[in-house]
Amino acid sequence: MKNVEMNLEGNILTIKVDITKEFGPSSSGKTIIIASTEGNIAIPDKEDVKIGLNVYKKK
Repeated sequence: MKNVEMNLEGNILTIKVDITKEFGPSSSGKTIIIASTEGNIAIPDKEDVKIGLNVYKKK
């Protein structure tokens, strides 16, 4: 994961992303990546629940 923090408290998933960070252009080159799970991943302590997250901005 890049710039993504997840925390599960009970049934509430909290996701933290620092929107001031940048990780360069996307593969298409149209956007700048801010955060990504880099595919679908299991959330903490819940292997049967998955998340796929991309945070980006226009170039």
